[in-house]
Amino acid sequence: MQGDATELAAAIRHGSLSAVEAMQICLQAAARHAPLGAIAYLDGAMGLAAAQACDRERQRAPEHFSARPFAGVPALAKDLGGPFRGLPVTAGSRLFERKGGAADSDLASRFREAGFCLFGLTTSPEFGLSLASEPAIGPVCRNPLDPTRTAGGSSGGAAAAVAAGIVAIAHATDAGGSIRVPAACCGLVGMKPTRGAIPGGPSFGNQLAGIASELAVCRSVRDTALIFDRLSGNARGPVPDPSPADVDTGRLRIGLLTDTGSAYPTEGHRLAAVLDAARVLETDGHVIVPLAWADFEWSVAASSRAFADIVSVNLAALIKAAALEESRAEPLTQAFAIRGRALSATGLWKTLNDAVLVSHALWALFDKVDCILMPMLACAPLAIGSFPSDHADTDLHLERMTAFAPLACLANVSGFPALTLPFGQDEHAMPLPVQLMMPMRHEPRLLSLAARLETEGRWQHRFPVAGLPS
Repeated sequence: MQGDATELAAAIRHGSLSAVEAMQICLQAAARHAPLGAIAYLDGAMGLAAAQACDRERQRAPEHFSARPFAGVPALAKDLGGPFRGLPVTAGSRLFERKGGAADSDLASRFREAGFCLFGLTTSPEFGLSLASEPAIGPVCRNPLDPTRTAGGSSGGAAAAVAAGIVAIAHATDAGGSIRVPAACCGLVGMKPTRGAIPGGPSFGNQLAGIASELAVCRSVRDTALIFDRLSGNARGPVPDPSPADVDTGRLRIGLLTDTGSAYPTEGHRLAAVLDAARVLETDGHVIVPLAWADFEWSVAASSRAFADIVSVNLAALIKAAALEESRAEPLTQAFAIRGRALSATGLWKTLNDAVLVSHALWALFDKVDCILMPMLACAPLAIGSFPSDHADTDLHLERMTAFAPLACLANVSGFPALTLPFGQDEHAMPLPVQLMMPMRHEPRLLSLAARLETEGRWQHRFPVAGLPS
């Protein structure tokens, strides 16, 4: 592992480099990796001011500084979600001007309380509607491991920035796999938390009917555990040791799914990585319970429909409420808004009811197993341009996304936590990701199991973190 945010924070805390030095090196890395298109908006002055404030705090209030686990660590927010004060979000769309910047959300406040120094926004597709991050307004985000391929979406810019080492960690959101798919594309750890675990205030509106969550893309499981501890919950008490290694998972029943159906087949070597992970866990004493595609087929289809209907209705409502000039949006975005306006009340009711049934079906599975181990992506990251937005065929777009990540939407629609991490590499040195899913509020166990797989050392980051030795 070539560094993570925890290591960079320790270097700053121990005086190996100052927060300002870390930010300066980070800004240099951002300039060097500009062709990746990971960063949609950069405010170096904001980042340096935040870093200077951290260095002053380290001198004047060292105890408070040391209590903030990521004090002085440069970080990026996503151009969707938040909001973060001073960072003008456009949701990857020309419908919004990049000016001003709303007050911090509760989540943004916790990012700052944890010590992060924010300095920009990462690239997202328009309104997060794609598993690639290539908005028409630019930039096109490319995968640092192979710039001809996508970094995923909709948190593709976040994943590209972290994988390239521009930053060690970045804010991300997930409504249909948007944390986990980019993490899987770029060899990172990405967790979609339990529904409601991360604060949505102060202006909570349930805009996406509960399918969306926010957290981060990370270079290690320990970073994921620590940032989840700092951002989750409704009250901030004494900070426990977040190490997932301290959680006793006991002898678990691991449900193993290696079949994603004839319509959405997963490549053999990606299934082999899932089988390898299962063998590791079985050697540790866990019981492997084979699961069939029939256990998931209806839920996968219902989840895809729920994602499509919910985002369409949400988009239509947003355009109307904000009086946006819809004709300026990308053709695919316009088509989703039209789809949302055309959906009947009874149609939306069926969608929402089916979403509840998806959750119920997975709860029934969790009566038989404690964790589900499954593929994250059906194939390697696709070529740039594989998810075009210059057309109005929403069904085709949704089918392309489901074929790429068949099991991504399950966690969003059901509300269960799910995590992806790399567990090997293919013949082109691209990551082989696996996905773990557990019942609600089981993040400590989920992280502990992921940490165990991480110890196998099946993946090494290609680029060091800016500010840390290579």
